[in-house]
Amino acid sequence: MAYRLAELAELVGGRVEGDPERTVEALRSLETAGPRDLSFVSQPRLRARGEASGAGALLVGGGARRPAGRDLLVVDDPAYAWARLLALFHPAEPRLPGVHPTAVVEPGAAVDAAAHVGPYAVIGARSRVEAGAAVLALAVVGCDCVIGEGSVLHPHAVLYDRTVLGRGCEVHSGAVLGGDGFGYATHDGMHQKIPQVGRVLLEDEVEIGVNTAIDRASLDETRIGAGTKIDNLVQVGHNTTIGRHCILCGQVGLAGSTRLGDGVVLGGQAATLGHLEVGDGVQGAARVAIMESIPARARIAGHPAIELPRYLRQTVLISRLEEMSRRIKELEKRLGGRGGEEG
Repeated sequence: MAYRLAELAELVGGRVEGDPERTVEALRSLETAGPRDLSFVSQPRLRARGEASGAGALLVGGGARRPAGRDLLVVDDPAYAWARLLALFHPAEPRLPGVHPTAVVEPGAAVDAAAHVGPYAVIGARSRVEAGAAVLALAVVGCDCVIGEGSVLHPHAVLYDRTVLGRGCEVHSGAVLGGDGFGYATHDGMHQKIPQVGRVLLEDEVEIGVNTAIDRASLDETRIGAGTKIDNLVQVGHNTTIGRHCILCGQVGLAGSTRLGDGVVLGGQAATLGHLEVGDGVQGAARVAIMESIPARARIAGHPAIELPRYLRQTVLISRLEEMSRRIKELEKRLGGRGGEEG
């Protein structure tokens, strides 16, 4: 479906510089866009690529220069506007309510008439799938689980018993929620498994990436706060609590009983020791190793974690070590030679 540029501007709260009647038929990358397409210049450093693009119109932030022959859709937050436009041009495939004939719904489970259960999905005893939720093909829901209104389990996602999803959650393929926490008692050189009898709870609007594992608590619950987004291949240990609106990038590992505050961002492969607290708004660089509790709003990097400015200074010094070593050796030679003359 095609839209006038003015219509798109109204949708995202932006303004048009150029022809508001320009027809936009598709959203495309800077490299592939043509005269009837809209493309996205996400950062000032990409401005040259935007000017060289064949796109008829560009979505930009304020202060961008308008290239000749090009129309601009100017917004305060280009990334957010782009997300809304993508949803407009590429709406999600509707899922018809109902339970597929091949699905298994065990006795005592309740599936709302407005929910969707796909082929070969399994809904365990006493579990509940609420209105507008979707359990897609081959997903498995254990016993005593709750799939909140509008939540989606993608194919091959697995919820162990007693896992609870709030409203509007999304669990991607291969993710496992509620698996055993990693707990053992070593006795006479043998590792005795400690039963993990708690649960996992996701608050509203949480997204869990592909092949991520979130372990259930040993007694109480592992809790993921509302609005938190977790990338692929993340490990969340038992009894962990993650605050609201956090971001965990790929391959993050949180050891058991970690506490993350609200708005924490951890880069790829960041990791924590167990039983520590990371305060609200902390930003951790990729591969940061958090070995002690971190105060709110700190910016950290390194192994072990230190404040980001200190880490950057140390990195610069490390890059100069070879030169510094050479200069020290030259000084030692000069001082050694001088000392011999004085003797």
